[in-house]
Amino acid sequence: MVAKNTVAKNTVAMRSGAGLAAALGAAMLLGGAGAGTAHAAPAQGGAGLAKTDLAQALGGTTTGLGYGIAPVKDLRLDPWANSSADVLNNGATVQPEDSGLAPVSTTTLTGPLSAGGGPRDLPLVGQLLGTLPG
Repeated sequence: MVAKNTVAKNTVAMRSGAGLAAALGAAMLLGGAGAGTAHAAPAQGGAGLAKTDLAQALGGTTTGLGYGIAPVKDLRLDPWANSSADVLNNGATVQPEDSGLAPVSTTTLTGPLSAGGGPRDLPLVGQLLGTLPG
């Protein structure tokens, strides 16, 4: 019975020692050990932040945005384009009975996609994407 209690006490002592070391390390990392040190106040009229050049900031943002958007504009939307399994290769055309109206077809929208195009090649979406940089 004595051996059992000794093992239990040693285990508790090791755990509490490890906990103490972890607490001490956390206190040092969070600045608890150096909390008593004084920090120098900035000198009067010393260093300050530089004024931001708005034109450069806007130019850099536009350039970065262009590099981020350009791949999305050319993203291939139809994975089976130009293959025999392409479901967008089929089209439906409706001929109105009034002879003054032109036929309406789905190939206007699906044609660029079945040819392997991306959002830039779609009729209205391509014009909107043209206004974005890239």
